[in-house]
Amino acid sequence: MKCGSKFLSTVSAAALVLALSTGVTATLALVASEVAQAASVSRIEIQGNNRVDDSTIRGNLTISPGETFDTEDIDESVKRLFATGLFSDVRIRVSGNTLLVEVDENLIVNQVVFNGNDKIKDNQLESVVQTRPLGPYNEFIVEADIQAIRDDYSALGRDETTVTTSTVRLEGGRINVAFEIDEGDRTKIRRINFVGNEAYGEGRLLDIITTKRSNFLSFLTRKDIYDPDKLRADEELLRRFYYNHGYADFQVISSVAELDEEKNEYTITITLDEGERYTFGEVNIESSVEGINPDDLRDVISTKEGGVYSAEDVEDSIAAISDQLALAGYPFAQVTPRGDRDFAGQVISVSYVVDQGSRAYIERIEIRGNTRTRDYVIRREFDISEGDAFNQILVQRAQRRLQRLGYFASVNINTAPGSQPDRVVVVVDVQDQPTGEFSIGAGYATGDEGGVTIQASITERNFLGRGQFIRISGGLGADTTDFTLSFTEPYFLGYRLAAGFDIFVTDDRTFDQFDFTQEAGTIRFTAPITQEVSAGISYTLSNTNYDFNDDPDQLSLAYRNALSGDNDPWISSAVSFTLTMDTIDNRASPREGIFIRGNTELAGLGGDAEFAKFTARASYYRPLNDSLDLIGLVRVGAGYLAETSGSVRVVDQFFIGGETIRGFDIRGIGPRVQRFDQNGNRLYNDPLGGTTYFNGTLEAEFPFPSLPRDLGLRAAVFLDAATLYGSALSSNDFAPDEVVVGDSSQLRSSIGASLIWASPFGPLRLNYAYPLKRESFDRIQEFRFGASTRF
Repeated sequence: MKCGSKFLSTVSAAALVLALSTGVTATLALVASEVAQAASVSRIEIQGNNRVDDSTIRGNLTISPGETFDTEDIDESVKRLFATGLFSDVRIRVSGNTLLVEVDENLIVNQVVFNGNDKIKDNQLESVVQTRPLGPYNEFIVEADIQAIRDDYSALGRDETTVTTSTVRLEGGRINVAFEIDEGDRTKIRRINFVGNEAYGEGRLLDIITTKRSNFLSFLTRKDIYDPDKLRADEELLRRFYYNHGYADFQVISSVAELDEEKNEYTITITLDEGERYTFGEVNIESSVEGINPDDLRDVISTKEGGVYSAEDVEDSIAAISDQLALAGYPFAQVTPRGDRDFAGQVISVSYVVDQGSRAYIERIEIRGNTRTRDYVIRREFDISEGDAFNQILVQRAQRRLQRLGYFASVNINTAPGSQPDRVVVVVDVQDQPTGEFSIGAGYATGDEGGVTIQASITERNFLGRGQFIRISGGLGADTTDFTLSFTEPYFLGYRLAAGFDIFVTDDRTFDQFDFTQEAGTIRFTAPITQEVSAGISYTLSNTNYDFNDDPDQLSLAYRNALSGDNDPWISSAVSFTLTMDTIDNRASPREGIFIRGNTELAGLGGDAEFAKFTARASYYRPLNDSLDLIGLVRVGAGYLAETSGSVRVVDQFFIGGETIRGFDIRGIGPRVQRFDQNGNRLYNDPLGGTTYFNGTLEAEFPFPSLPRDLGLRAAVFLDAATLYGSALSSNDFAPDEVVVGDSSQLRSSIGASLIWASPFGPLRLNYAYPLKRESFDRIQEFRFGASTRF
C-alpha cells in the first residue's frame, strides 16, 4: 500500500505537469499578448460545465472582477482547477472585459469491477485502487491503479501478472471501468547461491536468511517470494550473524537476482567476503568523568578476554555500563567502544571509553506505521521516555526488543532535531505483520498405550493489538482427551511483569485399572531479573475424580489405598516457584545457548495433597562443526518428591518415559506392582511412580542428507539414560501376594535416531529408539511420532 501510494503521488504530479505543459501552455500563450502587463476584467464567464457548479470553479480562481491580474494568476488558477480532479482540460483567456474559463469535465465513474482475480479478492483490490464509484475518471490515476495491482501480486510472488482496463461509456457523462487481470504463474526462486563462504556451508547460511528457495510447500509458507527490500534485510542478517561469530571484517560484496523470464524463476547470488575470525584481546574500561571508577563497572560487561569476538556482546556491554552510569547519577555519560585490531594475531582488544556526553533530552517519541498494534505496546519496550536524557544505546536496546516481539515485519528507529538544540525526537517506524496462527496436527505412538492423537490450536500473540498472548487448544486420542485455555499479559499493571492464567481439563484413560478426570486452573507471574534470567511464581488448584474400570476388590491394594477412601474427589492446592536462565539463540531451531530451569512445588495450602516437589533441567546446545551444520546437545534433569504428611497418592509421584527416555512408553520405567495367580500367570503389572529420578541425553543433529535444506528436514542420533526409584507408599499399601519390582536406582538406556521436520504446521518429530538396558517388566515403545521435543 505504501509503495502504491508513493507511485500514485508521482503519477498524479506527472499528470498535472503533462497537462499543464500541453493544453495549459498553449492557453497561456494565447493570453500572454493580451495580458502582457497587469490588467483587470469586469466579469468572469464559465463555459463547458454540466455537473460542476459555477461557484466551485470560481472558488478555485485567484482572479476576481475589478482586480488586476497577470499571467502568473492565470497559471495558478489553471493548476488549482486541474488539482480538483474534476476536469480533463482547462482553458482561460481574455475577451475584451470578460475572462472566459472553458472546462472539459472528467467522466464520473459509475462502477469499478475486477475480472480474472482469484488469489486476491475484490475487497482487497478495492482498497488498493484510487479509481472508485462516483469519483472522477482519470487515465493517469487508472495507470497508477494498474501498477498498484501489479505490486500487490508481485508481493505474492506473481511477477507475471498483467493488468489491462476496459471502459464502457454511459449516458450522463458516466463510465464503467473494468480491470482485467491475468494472474499468471507464481514466480519461483530456483536457487540461492553463496559465493566466498568457507567457514559456514550453504545450508547454514540458508537457515539465516528469510528468503527461501521454492519447494512443494512454498504455497503455504510464501517464503520464496523475491523482494529487493527483503534481500537487503537478509544482507543485514548475514552481517549480524558473522559479526557475532568472530568475523569482524565480514562484507556482503553483492547480492544479485536474475530472472529467467522463460521459466519465470529467479536465481539469487550472494557474494561474501568472510575475512578472518577474531577473538577478544585485552578488555579495558577508561573514564574521563570525575567520580566514575572503571573497576566498579567491570562486573557488568559481557566481553571477556579470549572469547570469540561478538558485536552483540559489545553492544550488551555498552548497554550494561550505560545502565550502571544512569543509576549512579550520570545520565549523560556516553560510552564509546574503541577497538585495537591485531590483524596478524587475529585479536581485537576493546576499550570502553566513558566521556561526558552532550546534554540532550527526548522531546517526544513519535510512532508511525502501526495500523494494528497500539502505541503503548511499542512505548513500553523503551527504558526511556519523553523528558529523559537521550541515550542511543537504550534506543538500540528498545529496537532489538521490538524486533524480538514478532509483531512487526520491520522496525526502524531514527532521530530528528527537536524544537530546541538540546531536544531530540525519536522516530519509530514499524510495519505490522500477522501474529495469529491456526494449527492442526496428528501424532502416533506405538505400544500398549499407543494410538492416534489429534491436536488443534488457535494462537494469537498480539491479541487486539494489545501485545497479549492467548491460545485455545484441544486434543483427542484413544486414551486421552484434553482442553487448554491460556492467556498472558506481558506487562501487568504497566510493569515488566508477565501475568497469566491457564485452564485445562484432562480425561486420562491410560491406566489399565482406572480412569481419572482432572479440572485445574493456574495463575502465574513471571518477572525478568536480567536479560537472560527470570523468576516466576504460580498457584494451581486441581480437582481429580477417579473411575475404577473393574471391581475395586480386583485392583492392586496400592491403588485401592491410594485412590479410594474418604477423599473423592481429590483436591490439590499447590504453589510453585521457578527460576529460569535462557540464552538460546533461536527457540524454533536452537543451535547454541543454555536453557536452565529449576522449580519447587509445594502442595498443602488447603486441599488433600501434601508434598514438596523439586525439579531441575538443563539443555546445552553447541555447534560441533559449522560447515556441516552439526549441532550437539547435552540435556540433564532430576526430580525429588518429599512427603510432608503422608498425604501422597500414586498419581502425585513422578512418572517418566516417552520423551524423557525414548524407547520406553510414558510410564515405562520405575517401580511397579505385580500379582500372579496360582498358575504363575501375571494378573497385572501396574506403574507406581517414584520419588526420585535422573535423566540425561546426548544428541547430535544435522541436515538430512541429499535433501534441499528449504524443506526443513533434519536428522538426529541420540543416547538417552534415566532412572526412577523410591516410593511414598508404605508396606501397608500392598497385599501379601503383591510384589513390588523396579524400586532401585538401576539405570535404563536407549539409542536411536530421529527425523525432525520444521513443517508449516509446527515442529514434528519421529523417533525410533532401541532400549540398550532394560528390565523385563519395563514397557517398551520403540516408535513415537508427535510434536518436536521442547527444552
